[in-house]
Parts: sequence; structure tokens; C-alpha cells
Amino acid sequence: MPILVQAEPSAIALDPARTAVIVIDMQRDFLEPGGFGETLGNDVSLLAAAIAPCRMLLEAARAAGMLVIHTREGHRPDLSDAPPAKVGRGAPSRRIGDPGPMGRILIRGEPGHDIVPALVPLDGEPVIDKPGKGAFYATELEPMLRHRGIEALLLAGVTTEVCVHTTLREANDRGFRCLVMGDACASYFPEFHRAALAMVSAQGGIFGWVSDTTRLLAAMGGATAELERTGA
Repeated sequence: MPILVQAEPSAIALDPARTAVIVIDMQRDFLEPGGFGETLGNDVSLLAAAIAPCRMLLEAARAAGMLVIHTREGHRPDLSDAPPAKVGRGAPSRRIGDPGPMGRILIRGEPGHDIVPALVPLDGEPVIDKPGKGAFYATELEPMLRHRGIEALLLAGVTTEVCVHTTLREANDRGFRCLVMGDACASYFPEFHRAALAMVSAQGGIFGWVSDTTRLLAAMGGATAELERTGA
């Protein structure tokens, strides 16, 4: 049964069977001290606000039978997929591939590359390892969505203006309708977070829609109540 989610710039109707949740890069390297985010000089505690809303989003999506996909940004141990321009950023002793408190920074298989414990994927939920900012670049995400008949995406994760926005723009160009869950995203720069969300819904929704977990859960709860009332 379709649900109607209140959002900016307008409400959006979603079919849960054709909607996927993508939780982007909620990794220890970005959210915990000692990871890549901190090596760039950021206050990683600012991202913690997105954890609880992401958890609520995941619980609701799983209960509704939606496809849930997680992404992780990171590179091969030999750095063969890491552009030199990216590796060269950050403090000289704490760049991608360097040793850190959680293993080699932003390297697949290291503890820092893992998703934070509060949001660990369930068995069977796909995890996309991506070498870039966008979740579609050099990954199998698009065929995974096409094979399941997915038409709309609920986007959450970090950071709002970088990996979430890049994925949003990639998805928009591929014809997916995108709803960004504003409270389930976060940035090291609150002003960037606000601006990034405003960009999505500007000009009548140039990239998509913006809502939050409160309004999504209300819509899903209303659909459930209607099913119980009608017995459909």
C-alpha cells in the first residue's frame, strides 16, 4: 500500500515495495575519534546526532519489508583504487592508508572501516564498498536497484553535503526519486548541512524531496492503521 510522506517542497507518495533505504557511510572512520574525519581536523562528535534517527529509519524500513542497503567508503589495502589527489589530503602522518587507532585509515577490512555498532547491517542486507563519494561510482548499486524494481530512494548518512549529496545527484540523473531524511543525515559543518538540504528541495524539488523520520514514521503508521481498518 502506498504511503504519503509530508516533505519539502511537497508531499511524496511512495510504494514501500519499490523503495529502498540507503544508509551512507555511517562508519567508525567518520564518526569516532582517531578516524579519517578527525585527521582532517573535524569534530566527529557532530555526526552522532544522525545515529538515533538512522536507527529508527532502519527499524521502520525493515518492518515494512523495504530493501535496506548500507555503504562504506574505503580503499583496497594496496591503495590501487585511491587517487593520489585524495591520498594526499590531511595531516602527513594521518592520511588514507596510514596507521591509526582503528587500523589503517579508510582501508577495507580495518576496524575503522566498519559501520558503527548501533547501525550494524542485518544478515542479508547488502553492503556496498565504494572508493569514491558517490554510491553509484564503481559499484554494483545501480543493477542491484534495477533488479529489484526500485524507483525511489530514502537517503540517510554522512556527510550531508559530500557523500549523501553526491549519491543524491547520481541517483537523480539515473531517474530515481529521492527523499533525503534530514534528521538522519549530519555534517561536520552544521551550516553545510542546512544548505545541502535546502539545495535538494529548491526550485520545486530540483534534486528531490526532504523530510525526516518523524514524518516518515507517521506516514507508515497511518498506512498500517488503514490496512487494519479495511482489512485489505
